[in-house]
Amino acid sequence: MDFGLFLEFPRQQGMTEKEAFRESFDLVDEAEALGVGSVWLAEYHFNPGRVLASPVTIAAAIAGRTEKMRIGLAVYLLPLGHPVRIAEEVATLDHISQGRLEFGIGRGTFPNVHEGFAAPFAESRGRFQEALDIILQAWTTERFSYEGEYYTCRDLCVVPKPFQTPHPPIHVGVTSAETFAMVGRMGYSILINPSRVFALSELGPSIRDYQRAWRAAGHPGEGEVGLRVPVYLAGTAQAAYDEPRESTMFAVTRLGDRVAVSSSHQGTTGDWQAQSEQILSMSYDDWLRDKVVYGTPEMVTDRLRQLQEELGLSRIIYEVNYGNQIPFEQQLRSLRLLTDQVIPQL
Repeated sequence: MDFGLFLEFPRQQGMTEKEAFRESFDLVDEAEALGVGSVWLAEYHFNPGRVLASPVTIAAAIAGRTEKMRIGLAVYLLPLGHPVRIAEEVATLDHISQGRLEFGIGRGTFPNVHEGFAAPFAESRGRFQEALDIILQAWTTERFSYEGEYYTCRDLCVVPKPFQTPHPPIHVGVTSAETFAMVGRMGYSILINPSRVFALSELGPSIRDYQRAWRAAGHPGEGEVGLRVPVYLAGTAQAAYDEPRESTMFAVTRLGDRVAVSSSHQGTTGDWQAQSEQILSMSYDDWLRDKVVYGTPEMVTDRLRQLQEELGLSRIIYEVNYGNQIPFEQQLRSLRLLTDQVIPQL
C-alpha cells in the first residue's frame, strides 16, 4: 500500500502569506528527508485560510527541491480552466518532475468556487468529462479536433506531451456516493475524501459499487482505492486525544458552516442542509470514531491496518494538520512517528 502526505498550505490567523508558504515547504523538505513516498496538493480558491490556489506552480517548486517523492494533485479542478491549457501545464510539470507526477482530478465540491470562475456548478460534471476527453487527446495524439457542449478545439497540436507514457497516472476524487460507480465505469483509480458525507466505516458499500462497475465495464483487476484521512500521532493516547482537539473541532465547524451556505446554490445534489446539521451535531468523540485516525503509533497502526483490510485500500493520503491549527513542531513529530513507526508495519 502506498502512503502520501496531503498538504493544504494553510495560513493560520496572524500568519503572513510568506510565512505560510515557508512553513509548508519546510514540511515538504522534512518529508523528503524522511523518505515519504509522495506528497499530494489540494486546490483552494477564495479562501484566506489557505494559499494553495495554484497547485501546478507549487508542484513545480516541490519538484525542484526534491528528488525521490512523487508529487500528486489531489485534486486539480478541471471545470475551472480550459482543458488545452491544463494539458500543456500538466505535461510540462511531468517533465519538470522527471515523471514523478500523479494526476488527481475532480470537478470540485463547493459551488461558490465555480461561480467565482463563471463556470456554473450545475455544468461541472459535463465540463469535467469534456475536459478530461480533451486532455487525453491532447496528450496521446499528434493533432486533434473536438466538438462538445462546452469546449471546441480545431486541429490542435499540443506540446509538450507528458514525460510518462502515455500520460501520468490518473486518479479521480470522489465525495458523493453516486460518483463511485461512475469512476469505476471510466476505469480510473479513486481518491476518497470522506469529510462531507461518509464515515470511514461506511465506505465499504460504495467501494464495492466502484469495483462492480469497474469489472462490468471490462477493466482488468478491481481498480485502486485511495483514502484521504486526517492522522495524528503522539507518545501517549491522552496527548493524541488532547493536542489536535481544538484544530479538529475548528475543521468540523468550518466544514458544517460551508456545507450549509452551499445548500441553496444551484447544481447541488442531495440534502446539503441535512448534511450540515449532521456535521455540526457531531462531537469530538464522534469525529474520532468516524472521520480521523488519532493515537499512539500502535493505535494508529492497528486502525490503518483495519481500514486497509476492510476497505481494500491501495493508498492512504494522510494529513497531519487537520483544521490547520496544529503547531508546526507537533506536525513534525506526528509525521516522524508515522513514517518511522507506523508505515514500516504496514
